[in-house]
Amino acid sequence: MASLALSFRKLSLFFCTTRVISCQESCAVLSRSFFSTHIVGEEPILVRDFIHSALYDANHGYFAQRSRSVGVMERSIKFNQLEGRKAYMRYLDKIYKQSDSSWFTPVELFKPWYAHGIAEAIMRTANLSVPLKIYEIGGGSGTCAKGIMDYIMLNAPTRVYNNMTYTSVEISPSLAEIQRQTVGEVRSHQSKFSVECRDAVDLSGWGEVKEQPCWVIMLEVLDNLPHDLIYSENQVSSWMEVWVEKQLDRESLVELYKPLQDPLIKRCVEIVNFNENDQAKSSLLSKAKGIWSRAFPKPRKCWLPTGCLNLLEVLHRVLPKMSLIASDFSYLPDVRIAGERAPLVSTKAHGSSSDYESYLDAKGDADIFFPTDFLLLEQIDHYCSGWLKLHGDKPKTGKKRRTIILDTSSFMEEFGLPSKTRLKDGYNPLLDDFKNTKFYLSVPTHNIK
Repeated sequence: MASLALSFRKLSLFFCTTRVISCQESCAVLSRSFFSTHIVGEEPILVRDFIHSALYDANHGYFAQRSRSVGVMERSIKFNQLEGRKAYMRYLDKIYKQSDSSWFTPVELFKPWYAHGIAEAIMRTANLSVPLKIYEIGGGSGTCAKGIMDYIMLNAPTRVYNNMTYTSVEISPSLAEIQRQTVGEVRSHQSKFSVECRDAVDLSGWGEVKEQPCWVIMLEVLDNLPHDLIYSENQVSSWMEVWVEKQLDRESLVELYKPLQDPLIKRCVEIVNFNENDQAKSSLLSKAKGIWSRAFPKPRKCWLPTGCLNLLEVLHRVLPKMSLIASDFSYLPDVRIAGERAPLVSTKAHGSSSDYESYLDAKGDADIFFPTDFLLLEQIDHYCSGWLKLHGDKPKTGKKRRTIILDTSSFMEEFGLPSKTRLKDGYNPLLDDFKNTKFYLSVPTHNIK
């Protein structure tokens, strides 16, 4: 039986039925369409700025409007009591129908076991002789924070728990409050946990450089970071950066192409090219593609994780000794939007979900999320740490960071307790369903040259 290759957020789409849109709902959609054009003023803006506003605008953005976009389960699923996969899917169907949430994250579906696996990975790797300091970017409902702190309280030496601090950096005020309530259910956690309601990409929000070792956790964060888009008329033409501008009717948006000039885009293009060239060495397939592209030229589009590059540049600057755990989608099914690493733009209302054909249709009512190229993420991490120099004259023999990419199932088999999420017939949704997700672990080394 084929395992589900659906994203966590697409799980809700698995149970969708079509519906007729009422007049009231049509008016609501119309009002949101005006917001999409308000994102763009008289001057065009970069695609990343359009996406950032569509997701994070304080008044009209998706996460501002959907405080319940991230679901909170009242109780943990008792996996060992479910007969098998069909029973599990029926249970999920019931949960989604009872909830007004757009999706349940894996840390929520598999609580507390998912967070416990992350906590175990930290405990095995961290230097516990110094106070444990953890940052979580985009903490959702606070379930991960509570699960990690619970695990450390029960399994680490008492001094480790007593001296630890856990800081959530959360851009959404409503989610920040939910996190405080979730973690606050355990009184002893309260003095160790804090929420800073701000954008993690804003360098000024971090204050002074923090030289002490720490951990940074990012679960399903990379997929929602703004991306840029570049375009080429054919495979041999130069890349151009894509901007968004209002059409002459002022009520619709179109793309505008300009020569590469944005510094962040240019840095990201360099890293992407370095990554592709490194993989393509001595590759017959790459040479064949080059011949084919010259013979049959066609337009190209490529999505760049400039938001990820920007965030990692900030984190490496203010937390130079950080260790990183990130988990996200390695690919997305049924993407309709053109371009390499293209996003899924999906909305859900009254139990019905639909995907948009264009990212320009996102009007504050739609989630925009991207797959993560984990090999590219590794190169960005090395670049931001200062090790990967794209124009360096001397080759480097060592790396400043040790990195590893693991499938979710491999990560949980190594650090988690997969027996806790196994069904009676042996099926394990944590290991078997989420084939489109991976973990990225990155820790500093003593090699600083």
